[in-house]
Amino acid sequence: MKQDKPLVIGMAGLGTVGSGVARLLEDNAESIAKRAGRPVKLKSVVVRSMDKERVGAAKDAEYTTDLLAPANDPEVDVVLELIGGTTAARDLIVAALENGKHVVTANKALLAEHGDEIFPLARRKNLHLGFEASVAGGIPILQPIRDTLAANELFSVMGILNGTANFILTQMSRQCMPFDEALAQAQEKGYAEADPTLDIEGIDAAHKLVLLVQLAFGLNYPLEKLRIWGISRVTPMDIAFARQMGYEIKLLGTARKVDGKVTAGVYPALVPSHFLLAKVEGSYNAVRLEGNAGPVMLYGYGAGDLPTASAVLADVIAIARNCEPNNLGFPGMEFPTDADILDLDEAVSEHFLRFIVPDRPGVLRDIAGVLASHDISIAQVIQKGEDTGAGVPLVLQTHEASAREIHTAMDEVEKLDITLDRTMHYRIL
Repeated sequence: MKQDKPLVIGMAGLGTVGSGVARLLEDNAESIAKRAGRPVKLKSVVVRSMDKERVGAAKDAEYTTDLLAPANDPEVDVVLELIGGTTAARDLIVAALENGKHVVTANKALLAEHGDEIFPLARRKNLHLGFEASVAGGIPILQPIRDTLAANELFSVMGILNGTANFILTQMSRQCMPFDEALAQAQEKGYAEADPTLDIEGIDAAHKLVLLVQLAFGLNYPLEKLRIWGISRVTPMDIAFARQMGYEIKLLGTARKVDGKVTAGVYPALVPSHFLLAKVEGSYNAVRLEGNAGPVMLYGYGAGDLPTASAVLADVIAIARNCEPNNLGFPGMEFPTDADILDLDEAVSEHFLRFIVPDRPGVLRDIAGVLASHDISIAQVIQKGEDTGAGVPLVLQTHEASAREIHTAMDEVEKLDITLDRTMHYRIL
């Protein structure tokens, strides 16, 4: 039913996403009102400084530097938290919920670290907590898991969850570009921050994966228990060998149910070249779900002003339609699982090992002997190049084994004093 009373928004943050929200609210005001069943009005915006001249889509809003102003304004129905971080943002969200305001956030770090406090608070207050933009930016993932695939039991969730890392790996693969050069290019294009640690070391992807695990399995997976590896040690040589073996290297966030236990982690992995995930290039993201209905993949931009703003406003429209909060769903709260956490090192998979060794007889025999002593069998061997003093690469693909056994075997190989550089290890999907 169409209502004349507008849904009033108070927004904290006017950066990339906040500006995108304001722009969409102005440019698409008529269509948003039709879909929401009533007008949506941006009343106030929290900014860091009042000195800046305000132009553009949010020029008519009330500006304030008081972080809690939207939470304390009796006219505001929905608070948008778009400032990032985990301290001030938490204070704003908690205050808004305590004061009876619905909340929409794009803050994956906050929900990954404080979700066990925020989700129950929203439930107790019978309020919406929209977070579609927190999980995969512009890729709609909550609704497919919550509704479309509701009759399915999911047993695998994996994805390319960071566009910056994927852009870097794409450039390394296409151009045979060293990591540092690819990172510099990502920074020049605005994909990577001046301090790229969160992106290249897998931390940003880990925050998103924690939320995906909650959504898919109803399991509160503590961030500190998640195994996280980044891409800073990936080399063009490893990418070339992987491609020769029929794989692409991608930074993945993965979670699987194994015998009633959930194992999860973020790491660079070898993805079979025929998989759709292997074909996701540049700054695009993708999430692959697998359950009773088979595999489903969602693909799109995981960041950016308009894709993320679109996801934020999708939650706002859902609130405007007066849906019952129970229909929105809160991960890991209404359907808790009895699944346990399985350490990623105990999970079994095939593995890719790349050694740098002297080109002399017996080296492969010695390494194979160590692997065999741990019941690790070799599926494929590649050795190319002449020893110029720096050694030659020796690449092994193993059959299925636990990562713990692989790590133990690698430590023993190091003690043989036949490796000339750090041994690289990747899981194979």
